[in-house]
Amino acid sequence: ACIMDENYNIGSVASLEYIKNPISVARAVMEKTPHVMLVGDGALQFALSQGFKKENLLTPDSEKEWKEWLKTSEYKPVANIENHDTIGMIALDAQGNISGACTTSGMAFKMHGRVGDSPIIGAGLFVDNEVGAATATGHGEEVIRTVGTHLVVELMRQGRNPQQACKEAVERIVKITKRRNKNLKDIQVGFIALNKKGEYGSYCIQDGFNFAVHDQKGNRLEKPEFALK
Repeated sequence: ACIMDENYNIGSVASLEYIKNPISVARAVMEKTPHVMLVGDGALQFALSQGFKKENLLTPDSEKEWKEWLKTSEYKPVANIENHDTIGMIALDAQGNISGACTTSGMAFKMHGRVGDSPIIGAGLFVDNEVGAATATGHGEEVIRTVGTHLVVELMRQGRNPQQACKEAVERIVKITKRRNKNLKDIQVGFIALNKKGEYGSYCIQDGFNFAVHDQKGNRLEKPEFALK
């Protein structure tokens, strides 16, 4: 999980187990330490020192699937588009300041020690208060490869609106994936972006991704355009 505010203050945790709300730990890293990222046992010990409770977070169904997987522990580098789960949020307040957060339960049945894009500033999340913000979901390796959310924000800096920036960033991932001779149907990446004007946009590789919007019109779900038709 990671968090970033309008003043480039950031906090992040990775490989953090047993803590229900890692984004809150990331905020504590931002507000209470001189560091920007804590990982593994160090992140856990810091969380416990801040009063967070250690919990078993596996649901009965997840535990059953995990125990079944342990029989072979087969690691599949290219996962299907269903076995990841990320929440990214970006917000513009009444004073015109932008902030964001990104958190995930991580890819299922991954190699021990694997870290995705969600806790990495510039990959899972990036905020520049002069321009806008972006967050990502999907296969973290592909987002990291392009420093995806930083790319989206820089495209907005160059004059693209949020929709154009998200589309161009996804198109770059598609281009790189083809160059690497990988199957696009095995990959999902989606971006959402917001600029200083309050304009927003989203684009993804495949269908199946929705995002929520809250503004003066209320709350609603929207469906982005996607590359693979």
